[in-house]
Amino acid sequence: MRIVFLGDIFAEPGRTAIKEGLPKLIEEYHPHIVIANGENAAHGAGITYEIALELHSYGIDVITGGNHSFDKKVLWEKFSLLPYLLRPANFPQGAFGKGYVVIEKKDFKVAVLNLQGRVEMQPIDSPFSVGDKIVEELRKTTPYIIVDFHAEATAEKEAIGFYFDGRVSAVVGTHTHVQTADERILPNGTAYITDVGMCGVEDSVIGLDKEVALKRFITGMPWNFEPAKGNAILNFVVIDIEPSGRATQILRGKWKKI
Repeated sequence: MRIVFLGDIFAEPGRTAIKEGLPKLIEEYHPHIVIANGENAAHGAGITYEIALELHSYGIDVITGGNHSFDKKVLWEKFSLLPYLLRPANFPQGAFGKGYVVIEKKDFKVAVLNLQGRVEMQPIDSPFSVGDKIVEELRKTTPYIIVDFHAEATAEKEAIGFYFDGRVSAVVGTHTHVQTADERILPNGTAYITDVGMCGVEDSVIGLDKEVALKRFITGMPWNFEPAKGNAILNFVVIDIEPSGRATQILRGKWKKI
């Protein structure tokens, strides 16, 4: 079983890079499942129903979310129409959407679970306790379980990785948009990376226009949020998983248009 997981898709340049680059990644790596974080796909903040359909049409099987999942209110009641679109499972009861899905493709059942951290993030339910219950249920259905942990703090990401080590196939960090160089297989067989990075303009500040970002930092003023323009990169990881659910390899990569 092989998974390709793409980092946070940031605005129109990130979506264009997915359209152009994902077919090349599929041709090179032949994944069974493609997963991507899409919570920044709509102008860098949130996602819409139409954009979710667009990304799915490019070959993304599951779209995960995070703290911006609900930024576009027009999506809220349409979550149920998109079975492949997730938001963090540890949002309190009553939130729209769902936090995990089991998909069947090419004779494989793969579970994808979306969780969100709480350090320097909004105070939602514990990703440890919520995730624990869901993982135990998912393990009754499939040994292939992929966790997108959308979090700010490296320590919290590493902690969740070790917490689920041996019980899930992979813990992939998202949210900070900068690809980390710590991909590895944890002691009990779970693939891990602190942050897979982003699909967005490389010459930017985590996807934002760098001049606007500098103004915001230097002056402290809330200059308008403006995504960067230009050719975008795709940050991704490729994860190989054996039938037991243990990961055997995780490779990080970057695609850019030449």
